[in-house]
Amino acid sequence: MNIFKFSILGLLLGSTAIHAQDNSKVTITGTLKGANTGKVYLQKFDNKMFKTLDSAEVKNGTFKFSKSLKLPELYGLTVDKEQSPLYVFLEKGQVNVTLDPEKYYRNSVVTGSVSNDLFTSYKQEKDVKIEEFIKKNPASLVSAYVLYRDFSYRLTPEEINQSLQLLDPTLQSTPYVAVLKDLVNVLNAVSIGKKAPDFEGNTPEGKTIKLSDHFGKYLLLDFWASWCGPCRRENPNLVKAYQKYHEKGFDIFAVSLDKSKEAWLKGIKDDNLSWTHVSDLAFWNSAPAKLYGVRAIPANVLIDPNGVIIARNLTGEDLENKLAELLATPLAKTK
Repeated sequence: MNIFKFSILGLLLGSTAIHAQDNSKVTITGTLKGANTGKVYLQKFDNKMFKTLDSAEVKNGTFKFSKSLKLPELYGLTVDKEQSPLYVFLEKGQVNVTLDPEKYYRNSVVTGSVSNDLFTSYKQEKDVKIEEFIKKNPASLVSAYVLYRDFSYRLTPEEINQSLQLLDPTLQSTPYVAVLKDLVNVLNAVSIGKKAPDFEGNTPEGKTIKLSDHFGKYLLLDFWASWCGPCRRENPNLVKAYQKYHEKGFDIFAVSLDKSKEAWLKGIKDDNLSWTHVSDLAFWNSAPAKLYGVRAIPANVLIDPNGVIIARNLTGEDLENKLAELLATPLAKTK
């Protein structure tokens, strides 16, 4: 599926309009595969993270939740609070779940939620075009979520706005739309040609430093995390570029979206990342990431010696080629 790490049967929602969210009762009846006892946790999705709301005891392989929740909305079911859960779009009424923890809940089955049926169909499709998807399902919360979660990081501010206009008015008050509207303003503020917003961060040693303290060279502001597989695969390219161009006027200022200091430091050491590092260890609540509208990692911003943004999300050969072009003449002559 050609979307972020993670058509559609529009007829599924052809006659179903999802209105503004309200607190309604939902009953989840489940069967846990592979275990007769234990606990299942009900979690709420919030800014790419899940927060535990409740738990249910597993008895004879079954569990049940009966709860008033904000609906319709995305929730998670898991047997391990430290791992990613099964994503479930819940609606008012009865929802049945066969929860299979193996293979990241891939073989789990959910019935009783039209929204979840649509989400399941979406995940099975390839080359989804977000505008077409929204046009087929304008009133589904799934449309707002997919735009927010899987497409916001790859669209321009203009394209995000165009997609938002296609959503039914009943979705305009949802958290996903609110985040996207704010994101449009942020992305416009950090577009190419704009002055790079300054911020402070804490180094591994606990020292507070500013991004602007490192202006004066071509500076790559790099957003990454030790838990991010694509980031770790890109790091050798950054090491190569740094070694080749650092003495010619290139530097890197890395912001980690880690939540564990130990994991962050180990990632730096293991990947031989010998440049400046900061982190607030806030995961997706990272303040610098929010300031730059980062919705997926790896992500980066290339800043010129005067602190002006000149490129975004350059990786591999594209980054090397850009640096070769910029540093073909002495740095002093570019100011």
